[in-house]
Amino acid sequence: MFVCVSLCTLPRQPDETSQTGASAGSLGTSIWRRTECLPQETPRQTGSKVTIRARPVEGQIDTSKNQTEPYSMCSDFNAFHHTGEAAGPANDPPPAVSITPGGSEHQSIMLLLTLLLLSLTFSPAGTSVSRGEPGFCTDWATGYGPVFEDQPVDTIYPEESPEAKITMSCRARAHPPATYRWRLNSTDIDLDGDNHFTLVGGNLVISDPIKNKHVGRYACVASNDYGALVSREATVQFGYLDFFSSEEREAVYVKEGQGAVLLCAPPPHYPDELSFRWILNEFPIFIPLDKRRFVSQTTGNLYISKVDSSDSGNYSCFVSSPSIAKSVFSKFIPLVPLAERPIRKYPADIKVKFPDTSALVGQNITLECFALGNPIPQIRWRKMDGELPSNHEVSMAGAHLHLYNVQYEDEGTYECEALNSKGKDRHRARVSVEAFPEWTESISSTERDISSDYTMSCVASGKPKPHIRWLKDSYQYEKHNLTFSGLTFEDSGMYQCIAENRHGVIYANAELRVIACPPTFEHNPVRRNLAAKNGRVVIECRPKAAPKPSLSWSKGTELLFNSTRVFIWEDGSLEILNVTRADEGQYTCFAENDRGKANSTGYLSITEATKITLAPSNTDVKVGESTSMQCAASHDSTLDITFVWTLDGRAIDFDREGSHFERNPSGGSSGELLIKNAHLNHAGRYTCTAQTPVDNVTAAADLVVRGPPGPSGGVRVDDIKEKSVRLTWSRGTDNHSPISRYTVQFRDFFSQEDWRDATTSPADVEGNAETATVLDLFPWTEYEFRVIATNTLGTGEPSSPSPKVTTLEAVPVVAPSDIGGGGGTSRELTIKWTPVQPQYYYGRNFGYIIAFKPKNDLEWMKVTVADPQARHYVHKDPSIPPSTEFLVKVKAFNIKGEGPYSLTAVIYSAQDVPSEVPVSVEAKALSASEAIVWWLPVTQHAVDGYQIRFWRNAEDSEASSQKVVVSSRENQTKLENMKPGSQYLIEVRAFNAAGFGPPSQHVQIHTKKAPPSRPPKIIGKKLKGTSVNIAWEHVEPLANESTIDGYKVLYRQAGYSTGVLYTTDKRFIDLPIHKKGDYVVEVRAHSKGGDGAVAQIRISGGAVEVAQSLSLASLLLLSLSCLAL
Repeated sequence: MFVCVSLCTLPRQPDETSQTGASAGSLGTSIWRRTECLPQETPRQTGSKVTIRARPVEGQIDTSKNQTEPYSMCSDFNAFHHTGEAAGPANDPPPAVSITPGGSEHQSIMLLLTLLLLSLTFSPAGTSVSRGEPGFCTDWATGYGPVFEDQPVDTIYPEESPEAKITMSCRARAHPPATYRWRLNSTDIDLDGDNHFTLVGGNLVISDPIKNKHVGRYACVASNDYGALVSREATVQFGYLDFFSSEEREAVYVKEGQGAVLLCAPPPHYPDELSFRWILNEFPIFIPLDKRRFVSQTTGNLYISKVDSSDSGNYSCFVSSPSIAKSVFSKFIPLVPLAERPIRKYPADIKVKFPDTSALVGQNITLECFALGNPIPQIRWRKMDGELPSNHEVSMAGAHLHLYNVQYEDEGTYECEALNSKGKDRHRARVSVEAFPEWTESISSTERDISSDYTMSCVASGKPKPHIRWLKDSYQYEKHNLTFSGLTFEDSGMYQCIAENRHGVIYANAELRVIACPPTFEHNPVRRNLAAKNGRVVIECRPKAAPKPSLSWSKGTELLFNSTRVFIWEDGSLEILNVTRADEGQYTCFAENDRGKANSTGYLSITEATKITLAPSNTDVKVGESTSMQCAASHDSTLDITFVWTLDGRAIDFDREGSHFERNPSGGSSGELLIKNAHLNHAGRYTCTAQTPVDNVTAAADLVVRGPPGPSGGVRVDDIKEKSVRLTWSRGTDNHSPISRYTVQFRDFFSQEDWRDATTSPADVEGNAETATVLDLFPWTEYEFRVIATNTLGTGEPSSPSPKVTTLEAVPVVAPSDIGGGGGTSRELTIKWTPVQPQYYYGRNFGYIIAFKPKNDLEWMKVTVADPQARHYVHKDPSIPPSTEFLVKVKAFNIKGEGPYSLTAVIYSAQDVPSEVPVSVEAKALSASEAIVWWLPVTQHAVDGYQIRFWRNAEDSEASSQKVVVSSRENQTKLENMKPGSQYLIEVRAFNAAGFGPPSQHVQIHTKKAPPSRPPKIIGKKLKGTSVNIAWEHVEPLANESTIDGYKVLYRQAGYSTGVLYTTDKRFIDLPIHKKGDYVVEVRAHSKGGDGAVAQIRISGGAVEVAQSLSLASLLLLSLSCLAL
């Protein structure tokens, strides 16, 4: 007898034994060898299996080249043995069948059927027969190729980093464990020849990195016997942020009201990502950003839309690099505002302009836009070809437009508009949206039969379209079309599909394993099945085998063939229709390929069919009512039954929807469904399914829910006039109750969230109407409309809003109100009014016409103001006498014409500035920080008040003086917040609406020394009946502090700021004890310079507690002393 083994696998251990019908070892740990067809002696008995040994022949395959030597195929099998029994000369062999080599052309099909029956008769179910060639289906499961768990990431190494190493991570799961190597710029790194590189596990450590040597693209290669994978590439770059130039920055002089730009000019750096702030005068005082000030995060420049006197100071650009955690700041730039009276106005001028921008899908981007101008410009954003994306946000007073989670539809041209009363400016740029590569079809690890066909396919989306390339075992794969015709073992390995465009690279990894083995049911035997009478059953047959085996079935000893009731599917499954009790029994599946055969047996049991005995019926309810659906069924008593309810095909979730649905509320085994508080969305077809583990039956009924109407559809606007429009709409669902009437609502541009009922013609819109005219609208106003239907059961949901429309323009009819004015600078006439609200503009080019004249003149003078938000107008005329009576009126105009004048008002021209100087100015220091000043009032009547200025003579400039203003009725005031021990100059001058008069002569005072800075030290506290004695040490003032005049003691209830104030020149005081409540005693030294620092103690329920730190021991001693008293 001969046994032919055409291919075998041997583990790395010396054992070369292989078992028939099973793999001899893991493919990944095998050495492939040729074998010969050898004479076979009686097989050695090994339990219930036969072991066949094959003698190796010279020629070990070089697995590093992923190749195998040719192997022989022997098609003639002299005999085969059933693996379920041992055979030998000492035993009677089981009946066997001899097969003539090559077979006989005249052999009938009945002989083949007989063979199958003999195999069934003498082979235990579930066994397999091998034809001498080893299988690789089961033992392969223990090994697998590398799967990355950690891969290198892009790294920025700070040039000034104290840690002189870079670690690139790499870890892969594999069996056997993976080995690692690294590539730099696609070239393998010689770890032994370069002492900068060290491999720690799979991680690459770069010690003492050098910029011109170690910058580049790194990739990790993980490999084992199954193949190799290359990780994604990661870059190493060196980050730096140089210091600013040490050269002094020139001062910037700007007139008040003009805009200013302070240039940052950041120093050389890498990477590009920086954040910018500006320091004012000293670190860490950063200027706050508001609608007037803006810092561009692109250039770092500071923009001030209009400069005022408070902007004076020294500015420094503060630059941070988050990647390397370093910050630097520039030399200070002095900003000097130049006073200009009156302050001029300037039109909006955009200085920060966002460029054409490319964004990636899913990315967040920010567009910058900021303008100079006086008044401060308002920033508005729009998308030229549609609405701004829903995922947008405007911040920084309009200077930032954030687009979150960008999508392709967000692409387009964006515009920012800056406008103020003097003019407007616009800037447009395009936002393009592209995309990182993303898999739409990828590869996955798979096992394939030897000699079978297989296609690997990768498809990636992205913009630009990604380029696809392939790797096998970490090397470029020459095949561009990965379609395999007749797989061989050489095709096994680790495959990588790589998609790349200019935005990035993505990898898909998979292991292809080519297998060959005889059939086995070890992991998937034929199962026991249940089937209901008159039903259908499918018995699966899914052995593991390669190549794909041929499959056949028997019931008991009867072979099965396709018939009107029995079908054998292409995948080997057995289907039986209209099952009867006679179909119960054992079913065996036979599997055979060119490497062996096997069979497995399962049992089919027949049960009674499930039947609906009480079906649900159609039901009609109103919204808010409850109802029930009945359902009951008979079933096989040996099986459990459950009821499942669906609504329009969707299973009802009783946990989530328990407030509306309850199952079987009356108990028992029925499937009754209770529907509670029915809503409109509960209407539909309800299906009851009664199911057992074997079969199921269904019955259905409809539920009608009557309720308020659904929303109307397709609201359209036409016939647009100045104050009216016509609406048309389509009827919505009436929800089984006729619509009785419609309500029309509107909202305008000025009340975005406020929907109001509209006046219509006809006044009452009947339920059968589909059009109405809306009246009493404002001209030149943007509107939206919606329609709401009502029936006897209630009012429904409103329709979707109509498209926005704008009514036609008309002549304004509303005049400005609150006409007044007067005052101002000498020889001026100031006219003021309350501007018309925007909804009353009624058209473009809205403005005001101001008419005025002296009371006794006949002719009106007229001027035009084009700013719709203007609130005043100043007429300058050197010939205007002061305090002259004028008549004034104002009207509005637009592109369609002029509206009516307002009521006429009486105002007076400006007064002359006071010319008299305050005299007899005297002052006196009250303390270290306060003084009092007094003077004789001026005799002129046209005085509104007095301004007092004071400043330190040596330390401060007159321009930085402090100011106090009092009314004309006052002739003295207190000066506060002064510095101790300083010489001050004080001046007084009168003022009115026209300006300030001449100043008085300077008065000089010297503030007193500072009060004591140290608090008294409390040294004693004793209880004496109903009082407590508090004692303290004398406070010694410092050299620059005032002499102590005495002490002040404030005795107050805790939580209150006022109490009883005592003054004493002693160093103790007796205070009454209150029986209820907590009290606080404050002690401070008093001097000519004011009150000194405070010491506190707390009195609670007769006990005394020092507010300053008392130790636990001190408190204990205090308690003992109280007890002693």
